[in-house]
Amino acid sequence: MLAPDDIASRMPQWLRIALVGGVVVAATAAGLFGWRYFSQPTTLTVAAGSLDGEAVRIMSAVASRLAAIKSDVRLKVIDAGNAAGAAKAFAAGKVDLAIVRADASDLSEARTVVLVTHVVALLIAPPGAGIDSIDGLKGKTVGVVGSDMNGSVVNALTRGYDLARAKVQFKDLAPDEVTRALQAKQISALLVVAPLSERYLTLIRNLFQMNSKRKPTLIAIESAEAIATEMKAYESYDVPKGTLRGSPPIPDDDLTTLRVPVYLVANSKLDDDVVTSLTKALIQARRDLLGEFPLLSQIMAPSTDKDAYIPVHPGAAAFFDGTQQSFFDKYSNALYYGPMALGALASLLAGFWKFLGVGGAAQGAGRLEPLYALATRIRAAESEEDLAGVEEEIDNILKAELAKYAKGDLQPGDAAALSLATHRLEHLIDHRRHTLAAGPPVMTMRRAAP
Repeated sequence: MLAPDDIASRMPQWLRIALVGGVVVAATAAGLFGWRYFSQPTTLTVAAGSLDGEAVRIMSAVASRLAAIKSDVRLKVIDAGNAAGAAKAFAAGKVDLAIVRADASDLSEARTVVLVTHVVALLIAPPGAGIDSIDGLKGKTVGVVGSDMNGSVVNALTRGYDLARAKVQFKDLAPDEVTRALQAKQISALLVVAPLSERYLTLIRNLFQMNSKRKPTLIAIESAEAIATEMKAYESYDVPKGTLRGSPPIPDDDLTTLRVPVYLVANSKLDDDVVTSLTKALIQARRDLLGEFPLLSQIMAPSTDKDAYIPVHPGAAAFFDGTQQSFFDKYSNALYYGPMALGALASLLAGFWKFLGVGGAAQGAGRLEPLYALATRIRAAESEEDLAGVEEEIDNILKAELAKYAKGDLQPGDAAALSLATHRLEHLIDHRRHTLAAGPPVMTMRRAAP
């Protein structure tokens, strides 16, 4: 079997150059592909939805901002219709992220990224209804804006106050149906669950024809603490005095009710580094977009407690706790194994260099090594047969080198060095033959004087 050096030596110079060039081009192409692949931003799909479309508009603005600042993470916004639809899309695995309420169903794979806002349950009786407590709703009908999203709130109130026994009925209403239902006295109260931002408070005010004499009544949910203790998705909350109207104030004092956290959640399997980058980009985008979307001011860090109702994603926790890995922590393995890989690459390049036949002097020295080894054998030869075997090996080496010379693979300088070495070996062979022919030296002993 031919050695690799012999195989390489029998290839024409142009073929060796072509082979090495092909390998270099392939390696460069693979490197460029890898660099392009890993330098591309990660695009995540996010489901959002609300009755007024505001959630989709805000997330679309955030997505545009992330693209403008060339963030490592980009967002593709999916309009899910409402918060319930966003939760369903997330639970089905159709999206990576979603804007969901804490009382949504099937959030086992959800991990919080940021707390987006809180939606507050406002139970409102119209002017002149004469209802100022939940007990006053007995036998009455309560309108619910978006019952598919707020069905869980209705269930919580029904269980907390035994409203089924009190024969309280709930009627699903679209936002544009509320005013007509109030005027027709189809409902005796209205349940709205919304953020306490100026945009949504204005929408609620417009539902009721308020003046200094006619004003709606906010009904307290006094059992909010007990409900929140039993149902961890809810929190007890005091609506500040004058939230709905300042003068005269509505409510006229702090009012207890329920509120529900709204989160941006990520799948638990999403890479920690990706979520860390996403969280950082969101906080930056919030600052840039506050003027256009005041609701973004409510974005904040979620609870990082281990007993949080929805656990925080490790990537988001790393950002908020300031425990992101440093450069050396993240790339310690690369820094350790990198020099080894570079050494291997250097050896590979040296092999290519040798394969190309570059460096004639070094290769000439390599061709002389077998001849140098024969000099030792000549000096140790004990018979004519040993010398004849050496001569045969010299002939074989010269024959191979002359064939290379004929192909142009042997430089004239290398041929001259081989000729000089051969003459030196022939001189050693002649000297050894004369030594063997003379026989062993005669040993004489001088007689000791008496």
